[in-house]
Amino acid sequence: MSTVTTAQPPVRPRRRIAVLDALRGLTLLSMIAYHTCWDLVYLFGMDWDWYRGTGAYIWQQSICWTFILLSGFCWSMGKRPLRRGLTVFACGWVVTLVTVVFMPEEQIWFGVLTLIGACMLLLIPLERVLRHVPAGGGLAAAAALFALLRNVNRGTFGFESLVLGSVPEGLYRDLFTAWLGFPGPGFSSTDYFSLVPWLFLFLAGYFLRRLLDRPLERLDPDVLRCPPLCALGRWSLPVYMLHQPVVYGVLLAGAALLRG
Repeated sequence: MSTVTTAQPPVRPRRRIAVLDALRGLTLLSMIAYHTCWDLVYLFGMDWDWYRGTGAYIWQQSICWTFILLSGFCWSMGKRPLRRGLTVFACGWVVTLVTVVFMPEEQIWFGVLTLIGACMLLLIPLERVLRHVPAGGGLAAAAALFALLRNVNRGTFGFESLVLGSVPEGLYRDLFTAWLGFPGPGFSSTDYFSLVPWLFLFLAGYFLRRLLDRPLERLDPDVLRCPPLCALGRWSLPVYMLHQPVVYGVLLAGAALLRG
């Protein structure tokens, strides 16, 4: 008589892991600083050449990569994935609506919240299949696909300056294909994160979480606890939603005081 063993979903920790909240909080602070600089340069006319250079680009990418990777890593740790995914996805569209109505020159279509919400929702059905994929192999495949498709928004295969070939032009058509990763002519977005390639970075986080299941089970949840950063990380979504109008308001008030 044969025995059939079925793969089990990752075990969810009983308590929040402080170091993950702290990392999320630290990334939020970095994001707030980056967006403050963005407002100063593009809305208040500061002439900072460094902000348009490679260093600032790496800074911006480090924020995005961390948020997306962490979101995939933590997906299996939370409860009610459908509700969480819908909430984040809806918040992304709120950002789009606000920018379309109040900042038409700086519209955001398919920003980072829309992406993360969509990834969270897509992983609900996908996880039934992905749980059977070995964690190490899944991580390697997701990372390789992300690297191969990193430049797909620009019409090429490859990673950053490395170009490996061209993507068929017929894929770049309209708003829907822009959401998938193939923006059509005239598409513009101040904050743009399409499903391809970023879904694969999210999946890399998911597989990395599974790869570290046993070490996480032995990890003290309170290790490297930093209460201010942990609190910020726990409230990352409302902080994200509110930080830009607050920063803009503070800068506007500061500019008014300096004038007079």
